[in-house]
Amino acid sequence: MVSETPYRVRPCTRADALALRALRLEALRDTPDAYGTTFEESVRWSRDRWEEMAATLNYFLAESQGRAVGMVSGGRNDRHPGTLWMYAMYVTPDARGTGVAAQLVEAVSQWVLERGGAQLYLHVTSAVPRARAFYRKIGFRETGETFTMDRDPSLVLVTMVRNLDELREPTVDGVA
Repeated sequence: MVSETPYRVRPCTRADALALRALRLEALRDTPDAYGTTFEESVRWSRDRWEEMAATLNYFLAESQGRAVGMVSGGRNDRHPGTLWMYAMYVTPDARGTGVAAQLVEAVSQWVLERGGAQLYLHVTSAVPRARAFYRKIGFRETGETFTMDRDPSLVLVTMVRNLDELREPTVDGVA
């Protein structure tokens, strides 16, 4: 579905905890195999935990007409020191196909570039082929690494990476 509705992507703050909670719980109901936690686990988390996540885990929210319609997070991965990753991507069904998902990925890509990174990594479950196809379409490629999800060994995670060099501002004599 293509929409003329403008979307705004911005960093999440502590004040966004309830919107983040609502989106995450919706995501876990919509596509439970895509995430490392379950709805049953996440619904029990305290308000303080949601506030801490919103304030410290580099979440970005996509909004339309005052309503949160998407989320994504950027972070590090202890299994791959020195790399920067995208986590928790979700767009509400009524905002899919509008370009908001690409805007969320761009927000995390800029976060990576601001930290001196040149590549953005993610894990996507093979149980959600539309997500993998979307990531390929916007420039991610599979690295060849796969492994099973900790919470459910029947789910296979595929590692993908996107080279961000094309997003860097051109330089003149090494100065941006």
